[in-house]
Amino acid sequence: MTVTGPDFLALQVRDLERAAEFYETQLGLRRVPSPPGAVVFGTTPVPFAVREALPGVDLDAAPLGAGVALWLHAEDAQGVHDRLVAAGVPVVTPPFDGPFGRTFVFADPDGYAVTIHDKA
Repeated sequence: MTVTGPDFLALQVRDLERAAEFYETQLGLRRVPSPPGAVVFGTTPVPFAVREALPGVDLDAAPLGAGVALWLHAEDAQGVHDRLVAAGVPVVTPPFDGPFGRTFVFADPDGYAVTIHDKA
């Protein structure tokens, strides 16, 4: 028996509605039916969600996401960057052209570093 790859990604967040609204309004993600304590978005090929912290998880104990890279694809990374900057979202790494197309990194409301790129 082998593992075939990731089929669901979720970030644990401090304020579920605040985080969900951010991803919905700033990135245009669409909510789909979700279990209690989570908001799932209809991303493809892998569903992405934000969820309440699990019992025993202290989101203030360490930098969130240290050592984990979360990359999201966009059709126009530069356009997404420009909208986020206009909305006051912190950009961690400014846009650059690389092997995955136009790429940049922003910080979400909980401080997770999220990379956006536009080459499929």
